[in-house]
Amino acid sequence: MESILHKIRFSFDLMGPAEKKIANYLLDHTGEIISLSISEFAAHCDCGNATVVRFSRRLGLEGYQELKLRIAAELNAASSIGGEINREDGCYEIFQKRINDIYDSLKNTETVLDPDALNKVAQAVMRADRIVIFGLGNSAAIAQDAAHKFLRLGLSAQSCCDNHLQAIVASHLRRGSVAIGISHSGSSKDIVDALRLCKICGATTVCITNHGSSPIVDASDIALFTKSDETKHSILAMSSRIAQLAILDSIYTYIVLNADKASRQAIYNTEIALQSKKY
Repeated sequence: MESILHKIRFSFDLMGPAEKKIANYLLDHTGEIISLSISEFAAHCDCGNATVVRFSRRLGLEGYQELKLRIAAELNAASSIGGEINREDGCYEIFQKRINDIYDSLKNTETVLDPDALNKVAQAVMRADRIVIFGLGNSAAIAQDAAHKFLRLGLSAQSCCDNHLQAIVASHLRRGSVAIGISHSGSSKDIVDALRLCKICGATTVCITNHGSSPIVDASDIALFTKSDETKHSILAMSSRIAQLAILDSIYTYIVLNADKASRQAIYNTEIALQSKKY
């Protein structure tokens, strides 16, 4: 069953002014709705009872009572496995909490990822003469994974996870190339500098970063956003890493499904070449 809170975030831009007041109140004071009557809730949102009912029906619910029940159920489910990881948790409890964090990260990313931007990047990668993916530290593994996937498709792809190499490679890119910079913070100086140089040289620049304004967005022609509220136990931005992988996997799958004859042959050749590596 789809999360009601996720539905609210996803539908927010389509709502009228009064409905947006309700949505903002719910997202900022989620737990308070449980004890409020419809009139009390409407007063908090500065709207009428009928607007609250219309808001509930927009979400596919019968009315206010069902909205309360669904939110209560979500809060109970989240409290059973959510919360901060602490020393008293067993490894399996930590596993459950990590799953909850990852789920939230993916659902939140869905609300900020621009479908048109994602399509543009997939098509640019598919047509590119050369693809370079920049990543440092925690993002290096994401860059390497992306390059590996694109290579399997017969594309000319390379991951650059050394800041000197990034500057060298960036200086040689030209129009028709695609450079992808991965940085959760959006403030990794070496990644931003590499993308800026790529842009000067005429390459299409793309960033995968957490939602919001940051230097890497300014250096990019196209921005693909994740949305992850990392907590203190996620110092390596673990949840956002899964969201980054999901974006790149979507691009890879799009290319597989839309590949021309030469690309399909490359995929086949890759599988044949790897057969001897398995028992």
